[in-house]
Amino acid sequence: MPAWGQTPFGRIAVGRTEEIYHVGTFKAALAEFVSVLILVFAGEGSGMAFNKLTDDGSTTPAGVIMAALAHGFALFVGVAVSANISGGHVNPAVTFGAFIGGNITLFRLIAYWIGQLLGATVACLLLKFSTHGLTTSAFAVSSGVSVWNAFVFEIVMTFGLVYTVYATAIDPNKGNVGILAPLSIGLVLAANILAGGAFDGASMNPAVSFGPALVSWDWKNHWVYWAGPLIGGGIAGIVYESVFISRTHDPLISSSEI
Repeated sequence: MPAWGQTPFGRIAVGRTEEIYHVGTFKAALAEFVSVLILVFAGEGSGMAFNKLTDDGSTTPAGVIMAALAHGFALFVGVAVSANISGGHVNPAVTFGAFIGGNITLFRLIAYWIGQLLGATVACLLLKFSTHGLTTSAFAVSSGVSVWNAFVFEIVMTFGLVYTVYATAIDPNKGNVGILAPLSIGLVLAANILAGGAFDGASMNPAVSFGPALVSWDWKNHWVYWAGPLIGGGIAGIVYESVFISRTHDPLISSSEI
């Protein structure tokens, strides 16, 4: 049986106080801000554009395909452009999964979440301004689908997303697979939207849900889009760290980074 410190929970760390003021923390949070802004502007914007072109047809099969492509492509870019700065989380659930696995500190998690939520909010404000006040529609549970159905959907889909992040980006033994991380992460997001988009919009990302909800001030069932992804991301972090990763050193921020 592994010692407590060798388990994911045993490696959770608050971080050092110097980390709060370190320029690297600010740069990483800023990178997350930009990447989430790219994701939400493209993803939410594609839905708004499709509604305008088809008279509110975003919930049709073509609308779901459009959402999957837009979000998948945008996440691919968002991860790629921030991977070398922040790790390319682009998602509070991914950040939480990395934290639960002991890969980032609590201070970093808070900084990332602030950047991610601000990025989503600014993206929606820009969309609202650019489209002369069109609504940035909040994620919603579809008719005939219970809130608990949506909750389970978000857990399962986010588990798959964060598991993919671990396997292709976080795992220290990933080797050449890491080159494919942005593409793999974008593809699993697109695939999950095709699977769950008709049921609850398939968020898998609290920031992506938060921005539209804040700007449109529509909070109905919003908790689902936080609780589901955070639980799914946390489970993925625990499972991958416990079963598949063999570490010989502490991967948290080294002294050279502070």
